[in-house]
Amino acid sequence: MPVADVLFTGGAVFTGTGEPLHGHAVAVTGGRIAAIVPENEASALVGEGTRVVELGGALLSPGFQDAHIHPVGGGVELLQCNLTEAESAGEAVATIAAYAAANPDEPWILGGGWSMDHFPGGAPVRGLLDAIVPDRPVLLVSRDHHSAWANTLAMRLAGIDAETADPVDGRVERENDGHPAGTFHEGAADLFSDVRPGTDPELVYRGLLRAQDELIALGITGWQDALIGTMSGVPDALDAYLRAIDEGTLKVHVVGAQWWERSRGIEQVDEMIRLREEIRARGHEERFSLATTKIMVDGVAENQTAAMLTPYRDGHGHDTHNHGLSFVDPELLAEAVTALDAAGQQVHFHALGDRAVREALDAVAAARQANGPSDGRHHLAHLQIVAEAETARFAELDAIANIQALWATHEDQIDELTLPFLQEGQEARQYPFGELVARGARLAGGSDWPVSTADPMAEIHIAVTRVAPGIDAEPLGGAHQRLDLATALAAYTSGTAYVNHRDHDTGHIREGYLANLVVLEPDPFTVPAEDLHRTTVASTWIEGEPVYSRQADALPGTTPSTEPSLTA
Repeated sequence: MPVADVLFTGGAVFTGTGEPLHGHAVAVTGGRIAAIVPENEASALVGEGTRVVELGGALLSPGFQDAHIHPVGGGVELLQCNLTEAESAGEAVATIAAYAAANPDEPWILGGGWSMDHFPGGAPVRGLLDAIVPDRPVLLVSRDHHSAWANTLAMRLAGIDAETADPVDGRVERENDGHPAGTFHEGAADLFSDVRPGTDPELVYRGLLRAQDELIALGITGWQDALIGTMSGVPDALDAYLRAIDEGTLKVHVVGAQWWERSRGIEQVDEMIRLREEIRARGHEERFSLATTKIMVDGVAENQTAAMLTPYRDGHGHDTHNHGLSFVDPELLAEAVTALDAAGQQVHFHALGDRAVREALDAVAAARQANGPSDGRHHLAHLQIVAEAETARFAELDAIANIQALWATHEDQIDELTLPFLQEGQEARQYPFGELVARGARLAGGSDWPVSTADPMAEIHIAVTRVAPGIDAEPLGGAHQRLDLATALAAYTSGTAYVNHRDHDTGHIREGYLANLVVLEPDPFTVPAEDLHRTTVASTWIEGEPVYSRQADALPGTTPSTEPSLTA
């Protein structure tokens, strides 16, 4: 066996599934896993120049992969008016005022990250913006990217007034006289499309690289970008990815999900296949592919656009006529998914409400009936409310549950803007991860960053406990919806690698696989569940090379070896 370039020793090894291995060392040669051997045999793999990483009890794991993320939009937002750190309406307004003062030459104030639970009814008003930036248009997307907040000047430039009707795929918050109040939900944000400036390509590229740095520091070595295309002002990331490949700056492995425009029809299938093949012909597919299509079936529960089987209730507990929005007609959805599946294209659904989940699964069922089994690995993301009758269908249809575990806890947004407006009994149907696993569903893990943190350990903490750190509450949906640590960790490693069709060489620690690895300290398998969020990334490795260290100047516990022996 050849001498190792890198040898990891002195800690447990999570291989991608099941319980960790103990008493084993992992050797890396030529960017790939060369061997997993008992530690008492590891000295034979150490030669002059071998880098020995003494884990010191930390856990070695496959690198995390994110199954649903918006990295370029998140990176761009970090470079614009970034409200993600604001913890109240007052802090958000102060941040906007400071940004406007520091950037007097920007014609529009753009950015986002405001939280709905900081504002009455989840809807900030134009007057808050008019008071601090009256002379420039302001347009800021919410943290969940399902709403936009605008000042009066932005509305005036867009020709939006009391006579402007709600679009079929969105809703405008209004004042008593019908004038838009300042918040625009879902497709209503597109009312600004003709006047808001496009995003400079250089800023998009810088946003990608900024996001990559942020994500690698969290141990993320691959992802599925859930929006390649243009939607509500989100910049198209395709050219930025291609430039990064050409310039050698893209370090991670990416699957891009081409955006399905809900105002168009089945003709998009052929267009997407052509673009997929163009990218494939460039020889980039090992680093970047477009073999996925993203279809947004519905909205979100907090602004009552998630598609529900039962009506939302009003503030007095009475049923309304609102069942949320299905953005794609179910018949067209089934036709599109069948055509995409037949063409070898994966489908990535945004399906949050129980009706949306049913419509997405029905579309997969139609594809299975028409085409037979496939290796599409279609997956449904978010899954906030899933009817009990649907959970077994995931395994039956070979559909994957793409979970955003960070949301599966009581917190202000769900407790104040969602649960009070749902029917009795629906709290028990929130994010039913445990039930999905019990009924045979595969899991993949994602964050939806910048909607919420991209930190996989923060997400895993809630997947295991169903309670966010610092919150005194019962597990959301019941303790039976909790996942064990090995299952949760697998979702964010081997589970997403499977979704991304990268399970042949990533997502596991196996001989021959790429050495895309993360060192986690302390070992999460050795700490109480309530302390899982305290586990952090000590170092991240891609193809055997260190790409992040918690210490800027050196990798913790890493030393070049000049002797063919190991210290205990």
